[in-house]
Amino acid sequence: MTTPCNKPGDTGLLRVIKASGYSIKGLKAAFKSEAAIRQELALCAIFIPTALYLDVSKLETLALIGSLVFIFILELINSAIEAAVDRIGLEHHELSGKAKDIGSAAVMVAIIFAIFTWLLILV
Repeated sequence: MTTPCNKPGDTGLLRVIKASGYSIKGLKAAFKSEAAIRQELALCAIFIPTALYLDVSKLETLALIGSLVFIFILELINSAIEAAVDRIGLEHHELSGKAKDIGSAAVMVAIIFAIFTWLLILV
């Protein structure tokens, strides 16, 4: 018997395996359909090795890389919001625009945070 909070289905290791597959599917879909994801991954490919090469503490390296990963995570969430809103309807609606704008703002704040983090550590 399931409660309203519990979904029936797989449990344990099988659930983890299936969830991992869904996550990989989501990453592939985001990479294929979102230019911002591809651009941010390209920047990560440049800046993560740079962070590893820099002569800074391990915590500073973690902050540099973490700030980049934070941008990527928020971009994935923003892309999911945009896809869900577009699924509902492509016609202009004030709340749809608001949801998309707030998701975009979250990414912008993460980018500003990353720039601030890199400047604070390197300058």
